[in-house]
Amino acid sequence: QVHMVESGGGSVQPGGSLRLSCAASLSSDSTYSMGWFRQAPGKQRVGIAQINRDGRMYYDDSVKGRFTISQDNAKNTLYLQMNSLKPEDTAMYYCAADRRRILTITPTYWGQGTQVTVSS
Repeated sequence: QVHMVESGGGSVQPGGSLRLSCAASLSSDSTYSMGWFRQAPGKQRVGIAQINRDGRMYYDDSVKGRFTISQDNAKNTLYLQMNSLKPEDTAMYYCAADRRRILTITPTYWGQGTQVTVSS
């Protein structure tokens, strides 16, 4: 039984900040790659940030310098600090996890998503 629950989404003006959290119930005896995806209306799902199983962090160019991914391994909690938000960041945001070395576009485990809306 695995479940992941995102929180922290909402509506914010351009230039604002939000921090997303993902509480993950995962095997306590396993190591996971974890990360964040987003999907805007009418667009494909995109991986935007991840911490792979070896601890290395990766960011999509669209969020580099603005978003920061972090995790609390003891609690299997993933975070995404989002600063300098732009209207183009508007999307449903999903956390994901996998025992594979890295996250692909089809991770094994997904959360339900949390909506982020950036508008004036």
